[in-house]
Amino acid sequence: QLQASGGGLVQAGGSLRLSCAASGLTFSSYDMAWFRQAPGKEREFVAVIRRSGGSTYYADSGKGRFSISRDNAKNTVYLQMNSLKPEDTAVYYCAARRRIGTASYDQDSYDLWGQGTQVTVSS
Repeated sequence: QLQASGGGLVQAGGSLRLSCAASGLTFSSYDMAWFRQAPGKEREFVAVIRRSGGSTYYADSGKGRFSISRDNAKNTVYLQMNSLKPEDTAVYYCAARRRIGTASYDQDSYDLWGQGTQVTVSS
């Protein structure tokens, strides 16, 4: 299972670091990703880090502001979010997948999902 944490209320321009702890799986065999869902909107891709930890990919909305990383020894993936904007307000979900060869933003390709953590950015 996946357990996301680290969300909260922050002012615009601030930072947050989300964490997602995995258990019951061989963590190093999974690509790990973050998605988010804002009120009234569909869930969208934020970032992914490959199982080897060597490759990352970001949605345009987070490029230059967000950084995804993982610690395979701790079975944890992180999302460092800087220069936060009110439009970053959403529930953030971590996800894991073993499948390869499909697009990182393809939500159907992910096997496991965390429960979500709320991020609220005030203006």
